[in-house]
Amino acid sequence: MAKELKFVMLLDCYGDLLTDHQRSLMEMYYCEDLSLAEIGQPMNITRQAVRSIIKRTEDILLNYEEKLGFAEKLGMMRECFGRIEAAAEHITDEDTRNTILSETARIAELL
Repeated sequence: MAKELKFVMLLDCYGDLLTDHQRSLMEMYYCEDLSLAEIGQPMNITRQAVRSIIKRTEDILLNYEEKLGFAEKLGMMRECFGRIEAAAEHITDEDTRNTILSETARIAELL
């Protein structure tokens, strides 16, 4: 998995456990793809300070994942739902297929 995608997933799972400042910087860096300078300038902090906060926050997120494993479990569940949907496409009874696909989609949205 690409490093950027990994941290986006970790941020999705554990972002509420971060401070508002940490979360904001991580979202700007990983989700909005802003550079360190672009993040630091409006906040009046150096790009080195931004990088330091991002690095510390990455370590925090990795620590949460190591202890809790929610992102990995979420990824596995999404993969399973994808397999169920792919298998359901081969069901010839249209009503059964549509029921399985709609129920799978409903459950996946809850994740």
